[in-house]
Amino acid sequence: MSTDPDVLVSVEGVYKHFPIKQGIVFKKEIARVHAVDGVDLQVRRGETLGIVGESGCGKSTLARCITGLHPVTRGRITYEGRDITKFSARDLKAFRRDVQMIFQDPYGSLNPRRRVGSIIGDPFAVHGIADGADRKKRVQELMELVGLNPEHYNRFPAEFSGGQRQRIGVARALALKPKVIVCDEPVSALDVSIQAQVINLLEDLQDELGLTYVFIAHDLSVVRHVSDRIAVMYLGRTAELAEAETLYGAPRHPYTAALLSAESIPDPDEAERAERIVLIGDVPSPIDPPSGCRFHPRCPKAKEQCVEEEPELIAREGDPADHLTACHFPVEPGESLAREQASIEQVSTEPVLPEVST
Repeated sequence: MSTDPDVLVSVEGVYKHFPIKQGIVFKKEIARVHAVDGVDLQVRRGETLGIVGESGCGKSTLARCITGLHPVTRGRITYEGRDITKFSARDLKAFRRDVQMIFQDPYGSLNPRRRVGSIIGDPFAVHGIADGADRKKRVQELMELVGLNPEHYNRFPAEFSGGQRQRIGVARALALKPKVIVCDEPVSALDVSIQAQVINLLEDLQDELGLTYVFIAHDLSVVRHVSDRIAVMYLGRTAELAEAETLYGAPRHPYTAALLSAESIPDPDEAERAERIVLIGDVPSPIDPPSGCRFHPRCPKAKEQCVEEEPELIAREGDPADHLTACHFPVEPGESLAREQASIEQVSTEPVLPEVST
């Protein structure tokens, strides 16, 4: 457990598994999806921690664990030194005043049958903070804060564009004056021009209100722009964690290097000179993850040690103390992996589930 007063949220050895069951009357658990499988993270007060990785790596599940929407299978998550995994329903309700979430889909996260004023005002109603004219005044102030017209208080979500809907989600998250906001891919469903507007809004709100963000995204350029530190996840585990500029300038995990090589480069001449690392094979199934390092079936630097032994997430030789890498054979400065292929023989990534008689 961290004793650093600057650490607002601490994730310690967190696992989240989803059971797979078969049977009609007597359902029997036959396997588990290892969505999050032993993650350690710390979120410091006032910073933006970016989390990146392929679809299915566990980013959104981890976000829901941090906000208390998913109970953890094992491990602990502490907020200001208190273990939220042991909170009662009453404690959890109070905790959610401090930790809020902005969801990915600005269409699915808003009830189309309710007016915007009631959607943004829900937190006030749930926590019994304001009602009547006072609630309407606070909601309209929030709408103005996020760049919406307060006069549109009685409109339905369908009357707003995608970017405006996401601003409604931001206003709802800000209602209770939280300290931490978990942004689960808040701009991935928006046009590029609208993405920039929402990102700038979030940055302005952070400066004005002193917010702490956990920012999840697929777009590496967006994560680099907004994040102080970045955690790279692969198949439920943290592959690398470092300051944003350090990670982008000198990635140490082969998976991080491959992700960064896929980033779009605006300059066509520079893009033509850049070397793309093409990973072989598919992402293994989270139902039956590989032994040792989970990236070894696709890694161009993998050796037998990677198959047998799980690497620790630690600072490797020559790296700063806050640059952590889970790799036995990290990428060396100047090393190119673009022409390398996976050295471990590929195996099927499809899990074989036992048959259960009904």
